[in-house]
Amino acid sequence: MKKSGILLLMCFFVFAGSHGFSQKLKSGDLSALKGQKVINLQFDYSKMKVGKFNSDDEYVKSATADRNNKKPGTGDAWALKWKADQKDRYPAAFADIFNKKAGDCGLELKENATDAAYTLIVHTNFLEQGVEAYVAAKASEVDLVIDLVETKAPDKVIASIEASGKGSTSRMTVGGVPVSKESYDPGERISEAYEAAAKPLGKFFCKELK
Repeated sequence: MKKSGILLLMCFFVFAGSHGFSQKLKSGDLSALKGQKVINLQFDYSKMKVGKFNSDDEYVKSATADRNNKKPGTGDAWALKWKADQKDRYPAAFADIFNKKAGDCGLELKENATDAAYTLIVHTNFLEQGVEAYVAAKASEVDLVIDLVETKAPDKVIASIEASGKGSTSRMTVGGVPVSKESYDPGERISEAYEAAAKPLGKFFCKELK
């Protein structure tokens, strides 16, 4: 095949990440939610490992310094966005998909709903943010432990669910505009990983409450 033909083929070759999520009820049950309409949502990253790093703080420190060394100020801006996505973007994405799947049984997952009797705490134990490249794309991954607790007594775990699996990379065209670590937004893929977890979870809650 001529070189021009190879390049043309590459321009139309796309990669899409795979979806796959497994979950299991580790302890307790969801019967306490019968009759409830709103569940408070809380995200916890305190024990999260990121890729090869043992903690989120360790990863942020390294990634910030790396970016600042290449271009002063870019690391600090990246770190602010990384933390902002954890606070706003991922919980919102998780709640949106959960609510679409749990709406049939009258449940709504909502942030800052501190008046709700119960709270769902999403603990992220591991995050692999994935990568986009010319010839390959690695999906984002999250390993979660999801605890249902009493809002006024968060140490009292009503039920605990373990979930793990892969989210999805954004569809991409090989041979298109170059994508660098400084310019692409990993938050899109990470959001999709949380959405991939929320989708079966919403269905599971409805199934358990019937």
